[in-house]
Amino acid sequence: MFRKILIANRGEIACRVIETAHKLGIRCVAVYSEADANARHVHMADEAFLLGPAPSKESYLRADKILEIAKLSGAEAVHPGYGFLSENEGFAQACAEAGVIFIGPPVPAIAAMGSKSAAKEIMTKAGVPLVPGYHGDNQDPTFLQQQADLVGYPLLLKAAYGGGGKGMRVVWNSGEFSEALAGAKREALNGFGNDKVLMERYLTKPRHVEIQVFADSFGNAVYLAERDCSIQRRHQKVIEEAPAPNFSAEQRKAMGEAAVKAAQAIAYQGAGTVEFLFDEDGSFYFMEMNTRLQVEHPVTEMITGQDLVKWQLLVASGQPLPLTQDQITIDGHAIEVRVYAEDPDHDFLPATGKLTYLRQPEASRYVRVDTGVVENDEVSPFYDPMIAKLIVWDENRDRAIARMLRALDDYRIAGVKNNLNFLTRLVEQPAFAKAELDTHFIERHKESLFAPGQSETEQASLLAALYLLLKERSDNVDDQSPWALCSGWRLNEVPTVSFPLIYQDESRLVSISSEGKQLSLTQQGVITPATASLQGDELQANLNGHQVKVRVSQYQDIVSVFIKHQRYDFIYQTQVQTQVDDSAAGSLTAPMNGTIVAVMVEKGALVSAGQTLLVMEAMKMEYSIKAPKDGVVNQLFYAAGDLVKDGAQLLDFTPAD
Repeated sequence: MFRKILIANRGEIACRVIETAHKLGIRCVAVYSEADANARHVHMADEAFLLGPAPSKESYLRADKILEIAKLSGAEAVHPGYGFLSENEGFAQACAEAGVIFIGPPVPAIAAMGSKSAAKEIMTKAGVPLVPGYHGDNQDPTFLQQQADLVGYPLLLKAAYGGGGKGMRVVWNSGEFSEALAGAKREALNGFGNDKVLMERYLTKPRHVEIQVFADSFGNAVYLAERDCSIQRRHQKVIEEAPAPNFSAEQRKAMGEAAVKAAQAIAYQGAGTVEFLFDEDGSFYFMEMNTRLQVEHPVTEMITGQDLVKWQLLVASGQPLPLTQDQITIDGHAIEVRVYAEDPDHDFLPATGKLTYLRQPEASRYVRVDTGVVENDEVSPFYDPMIAKLIVWDENRDRAIARMLRALDDYRIAGVKNNLNFLTRLVEQPAFAKAELDTHFIERHKESLFAPGQSETEQASLLAALYLLLKERSDNVDDQSPWALCSGWRLNEVPTVSFPLIYQDESRLVSISSEGKQLSLTQQGVITPATASLQGDELQANLNGHQVKVRVSQYQDIVSVFIKHQRYDFIYQTQVQTQVDDSAAGSLTAPMNGTIVAVMVEKGALVSAGQTLLVMEAMKMEYSIKAPKDGVVNQLFYAAGDLVKDGAQLLDFTPAD
């Protein structure tokens, strides 16, 4: 076994690898960018080295620098995690040439699966079923249009050398093909350094089912059950579970053996995932093979009782697989959700900011949280906005769903927008409970998933005011002095204090009168008798006979009240602020920090409503800035390649009317 390894990654996967390595007595070397100097994985490692500035190209993608650090630190092997250099055959080859073991498959296996088109040719020869499409080398746009028309619509364009939903477009008819092709190629080039694309028929109601495979250097290969990853947004997984619901033992065996056959066709070693599209009629088609550990590997670990990172380290150090196929068993059901800093109500726009408050569910045999952040960390625009993976296990799927809903209620985040509320709505969906799954689940249930929920704003504002009152009392050094009381003590008057709050640009005023421990809260003319106590961040209150217990956090002038899975953010201010509406200025601003990757119009251009003006890239995804209505572009302030900050004016625009 290795004595020391280097983890060429960051975030939760780096932390995950370090945890298992330390259990095996292996020392760990971390690498970090300037943005990650105080990151959790840096503190967990035995030693850490600076790679460079925050952008990935100047840090985590610096293969030469990483190998230089590996040699300098005495690391015998490099674990690439997932993303970054994990499926880069050039990096794997460089490791071999430097005498450092790459904890992953052999270079030829990475090369074979690195091109999705080449992979499909290999799978055809191996007898693995494929979806009809075009996977060739001819990338002439006219030729590709002809092939698309032959394959038929709807059609899926995919980056041949990528994954994670980047460089992927659904084309519904021939007229959309040209623009979709240009976008897919541009995103593929920016994300993977190669703009080659392939195309295949787009199945309208498939499930995404994948098989975890493992192989060693002795010719042994096994599959560790399957995972259903059908619930996705932007072709990126949101919920994963194992085993796949409504999936028979015969189907598991057929798909598992096909996956092993795929791995053996390229002399695979280590951890890999073979992804299939599973159609309504029970047929399945090879989609791609990921030559690395998957983000969702914990659900497989939870149902098999195996540590897949340990398996990786064993195989990479020259040892055989720990189990044979007959020894691998499945117990219970596991579900994983990805907790992201994003705004589901605005097309899942990535969010950035400081995690001013972070409370995770308590870990147990039933609940697991894989994360790379701690409270007060920054979610930056440079990397994927995933905060954590929340995984639960129980004896069956129904109990696992109930376990997940409770864990989501116990997860509380303030400081950045996040998808916790959206995840709860997903798991609560009756169709999810019935396992009516396919890759269009979110679109099909859009109305209920994004419908306004039951608001408890009135109660939340009362609780926010109570928190502020009790917090000020606890902060008061001499709370026996009538002059120091925050209750607004007055001689011969009932002491009253007012708390002006703002919720979603709406002003609210809560007044609290107190006589001893009995409080009287007034909001919009409604009087509510109350008592309350505060212990740390836990507020217990009795509101007119209704006893509630909630968590509350405060960061500067923002008070966040957590009621179930919903967060209510109030601005606490004693001065009235005027909101200035600058929409008449005709400017279009950046929705986040990012990079301009394409400018689609020129100064003075006449444009139509909905026309793409610029394309931004942030957190590994592209976003189109479109004209809000017909008009003229007066001025462009940025060019392709320029970095822009959240809220920056991108161009000057005058509506036609």
